Amino acid sequence: MRKPLAVLGLAASALAAGVLTASPAAAVSASTTFDVVYPDARPQQMYHVDNEAKVVSGKITVNSVVSWQIIDDQVVDNSTRFTSFKITNRLESRPGKDSADVVEASKTCDLTRLVNANYSWFAIEAANTCAAPSTTYDGEVWWSSDSTVVYDIAGDSKGATTVQLLGSPLVHG
Repeated sequence: MRKPLAVLGLAASALAAGVLTASPAAAVSASTTFDVVYPDARPQQMYHVDNEAKVVSGKITVNSVVSWQIIDDQVVDNSTRFTSFKITNRLESRPGKDSADVVEASKTCDLTRLVNANYSWFAIEAANTCAAPSTTYDGEVWWSSDSTVVYDIAGDSKGATTVQLLGSPLVHG
């Protein structure tokens, strides 16, 4: 009985190591979900962001895809929810696995009009995807995609809220 458990443990460890240090042929991603609660009768919403890093034609590319929905799916809300909703996607590198990240490129995408015009959005399209400029892939470097959302709720008088999102696993090799 112990032998199968040990084999299972080794297989799980190998899988976890593969996820953390994905080969350049693989796309890696990490997801973050957060809720936005409005100070009035507007229905609460859930936002989901996928940060992806992958190697394409000798370049490391990264992007963040934003989707959202009203938590109570029987409600339609066409109100203005935000005065501002922006995401910044970053291509980050590090010379060693445990080194600090260095931002190689970044791009800020203003999704305010899109989010206000659509009470939900599930499609993966250019409109809801923010991609930092790509760079030449170096297999000796550890690469990842990271992002931050900054939004300001219309009418709440609290100012901007910043959400740090989970970065992608590292791409290396």
